Amino acid sequence: MTSRATKRRTVLIAAAALTTGCGSDDGGDGGTATGAPTAPSAPAGTSTPADTGTPSAPSTPSSAAPSGAAPLARTSEIPVGGGTVFAEQKVVVTQPAAGEFKAFSAVCTHQGCLVNKVADGTIDCPCHGSKYRIADGSVAAGPAPRPLPAEQITVSGESITLA
Repeated sequence: MTSRATKRRTVLIAAAALTTGCGSDDGGDGGTATGAPTAPSAPAGTSTPADTGTPSAPSTPSSAAPSGAAPLARTSEIPVGGGTVFAEQKVVVTQPAAGEFKAFSAVCTHQGCLVNKVADGTIDCPCHGSKYRIADGSVAAGPAPRPLPAEQITVSGESITLA
């Protein structure tokens, strides 16, 4: 076998591994979603992809932010009736009603893709069309088998941080 053949085989194996990301059956356990776009946190009114892989307790606003936690956003940056996806933190923050903030994992429960936008009252996954309600993360349209897990956030004044 020549050096050229070895390099080609290595490239082909790597390419195969990369293309199986979203289409693989990872059981929705929060595995890497290589087929989903990733981008830095989005400004107000826009959305970008995000995963925690593990469910956590529902978000509960609090009067004090944890020490040392960097804010995700200002409350004014999360649109009422909408939300924003924070890809780096793999979380989506919504504001279903004025002053009511919720947070969910941004990893689709279908096959682990990152959701990429919040529009018309739903959190949307670009891979297979799953949609989740902004108020509680429940499935609005499949093929997602279960709701988005809630994430804990702290709302202190105008600042929203992950708890």
